[in-house]
Amino acid sequence: MNETAQHSDSIKPLLELSGISKNFPGVRALSQVSLELYPGQVTALVGENGAGKSTIVKILTGIYQPDDGRIDINQKQTRLSSPQVASQVGITAIHQETVMFDNLSVAENIFIGHAPKNMWGLIQTKKMHQDAKQLLERIGANLDPSIELKNLGIASKHLVGIARALSVNTQVVIMDEPTAALSYKEIEELYVLIERLKAEGKAILFISHKFDEIYRIADRYTVFRDGEMIGKGLLNELKEAELVKMMVGRDVTGIFPQRTGTLGETVLEVKHYSHPTEFDEISFSLRRGEILGFYGLVGAGRSELMQCLFGISESSNGALTLDNRTLHIKNPTQAIDNGIVYVPEDRGGQGVVTGLPIFENITLPSLNKLSNRGFLSLAKEFSIARSYSEKLELRAASLDQHVELLSGGNQQKVVIAKWLATQPKVIILDEPTKGIDIGSKAAVHAFMRELADDGLAVIIVSSEIPEVIGMSDRIIVMREGLMVAEYSKATVSPELIVRDAAGIAEHVA
Repeated sequence: MNETAQHSDSIKPLLELSGISKNFPGVRALSQVSLELYPGQVTALVGENGAGKSTIVKILTGIYQPDDGRIDINQKQTRLSSPQVASQVGITAIHQETVMFDNLSVAENIFIGHAPKNMWGLIQTKKMHQDAKQLLERIGANLDPSIELKNLGIASKHLVGIARALSVNTQVVIMDEPTAALSYKEIEELYVLIERLKAEGKAILFISHKFDEIYRIADRYTVFRDGEMIGKGLLNELKEAELVKMMVGRDVTGIFPQRTGTLGETVLEVKHYSHPTEFDEISFSLRRGEILGFYGLVGAGRSELMQCLFGISESSNGALTLDNRTLHIKNPTQAIDNGIVYVPEDRGGQGVVTGLPIFENITLPSLNKLSNRGFLSLAKEFSIARSYSEKLELRAASLDQHVELLSGGNQQKVVIAKWLATQPKVIILDEPTKGIDIGSKAAVHAFMRELADDGLAVIIVSSEIPEVIGMSDRIIVMREGLMVAEYSKATVSPELIVRDAAGIAEHVA
């Protein structure tokens, strides 16, 4: 922890927000909140979905204008009237899901909008690539600046986003769930980068739902709840349980919901499933009412396997049997028609249609069941959307609200609701609580257990060890495209999973 955090009286905030309020139609997003960011320190902004974290980030980056309050940078009142102005005064954001351009090179993505130019206004391609290489080396990313972004994986794209954020003259760095798509090694490298930024005197706002990260990296905390600032201070003076209670306004235990139903017959069998580049010889079965967990590090092939089961990509070998019928699923439509649905990790790119309201997103795959001779029943649409929204404790002004106005966690709930409305036989949940706050996680976990107890077969892919152990009846561990271990709930332990996933030592399951 930074020693300067112990001497708060001797330093002044680099950036200070006071009395900030923001209203949207039917929603008071922020009410008289304050936030201070100090040079050379990390301030963790903590709160549930809907607490106002995303709104404050958009105010800091010039996307939204506050209805009330003031912003001071270096004790001087400042108006962040646009993203360009925010960038000019040295505020940059590393988002959980940064917008990137797949058909441009890594270097072009890093310097888009501010590429080095010669006296005639032409882009200096060679210098841009050299500068990009230096930035990538600075954050420990061994990437070729000339390669097109579409050829990179999610984690590498995230590192390009970090390099882009650091390519401008930055005073304040906002990190919004920066480790969401990174491996353990890349997370450790990010921690090193954060320490370097602190040493350079940068003020860092760190937003994460992972308490181990917060206590590992942050000097200070600020807690938002329901659009209000609840508390702030030095993190080493606050216990984790107290921080959780400030977030949610109640005690939250780490106990996962227990099974109340019984396992039924086998509903899904996968035998010798292989893909030319992603995974090989995957075989497992799944019973009605069972939750089967998949764990592995980034690059293990878990998501790629799930996408293949859903028909996004095709297997090169193997057989899939559902209710004793052998299927050859070549596209998602066939998977849905046969009762297999997939909640993707990338909810923004693959999960929701941002231009549609909540109720239309939820009912989109079920329109054939809601129409009569080609005419949709709006009443049925709202009824189904309302039912699943309430079960998942979706937070929104109304079901007419457009999905892009929701927090990331609530968008994830919309995706889950959408697929559950199709009444599937098998539901695949890929990182179902990624970016969801601790209170909403409990609601999603309870609903998952309820679905399994009602007879639905559930596959969960998770990078969070407590979640995959706490929710699963069985756990399969993957490494480098292979199944390396399988455990029952009674025999599993965090240590075994980590060792198998990382290949630290061979273990016979």
